[in-house]
Amino acid sequence: MFVTQLKSFFMVARLGSITLAAKHLGLSQPTVTTQIRALEEHYGIELFRRQGGRLVVSDDGVRLLPMVDALLQQQNHVEFALRNAGDEDQGQLRIGAAAPYYILDIVKRFQQKYPRVDVVIGAGNSRQTGEALREFRVDLATSSHREDDARLLRVLLGADPLTLVVHRTHALARYQSVRVKQLAGCDLITREHGSMTREKMEEMLAAAEVTPQRTMEIASREAVREAIIRNMGVSVFAEHEASAHPELVVLRFDDEVPRIDEYLYCLKERREARLIAAFLAECTPLPGG
Repeated sequence: MFVTQLKSFFMVARLGSITLAAKHLGLSQPTVTTQIRALEEHYGIELFRRQGGRLVVSDDGVRLLPMVDALLQQQNHVEFALRNAGDEDQGQLRIGAAAPYYILDIVKRFQQKYPRVDVVIGAGNSRQTGEALREFRVDLATSSHREDDARLLRVLLGADPLTLVVHRTHALARYQSVRVKQLAGCDLITREHGSMTREKMEEMLAAAEVTPQRTMEIASREAVREAIIRNMGVSVFAEHEASAHPELVVLRFDDEVPRIDEYLYCLKERREARLIAAFLAECTPLPGG
């Protein structure tokens, strides 16, 4: 219970919000609040104070943060060691995937060789999966961001140009390909901030000096796809991610457009761990990784 309370304190301090911390931890907001209050009441300290409508870490809280961080990191190291101990073909492998399409074939090969290993794939954008890897919440992570961090092993999995996805009844659906300038009259559905797809799309629009008719932000790739199926707008996907559907048409751009590289990362200090090493052995890295 004590470590759980400290984890709630740490996540609220890091994210600056009980709501975000609760979502991150998979807990309810009242539970996170109760855990923090229990710490404060037991030790007679104030960990947070309200300032201008937001939570601010107190001086006592600031002094605790590095110690709590170190404790939680150690807890993750112990948990990782336990999951990777025992029989060669048992355990659990956790993967944070910004775009699972690039690793599903690798996961399939891995599971055929290690049928008793549980593979857990968690979704998130490139920023979120990178954070999860550094915080030891996942063992491997995919990301469209190229990280040059010396602590990380990087493998290039794929490289795809941007494509346009529209409903089959959309005016652009009759074309074989389109130019970026044709997006000027469209309702454009975008991913959330932190998404590499959104970053590259905005780069492409800025280079063509194009402003869509209006935009709508949706936080997940799957939800964006569902919105296009309902003819609520058009969106940009990496070519590999633009899966087929009878209601959708995928169009290439005639212009030179950005490409999205997809990388697999792990911490170098863990690359020899048996499950991580076994998964990496199933990868076929592309040149330029």
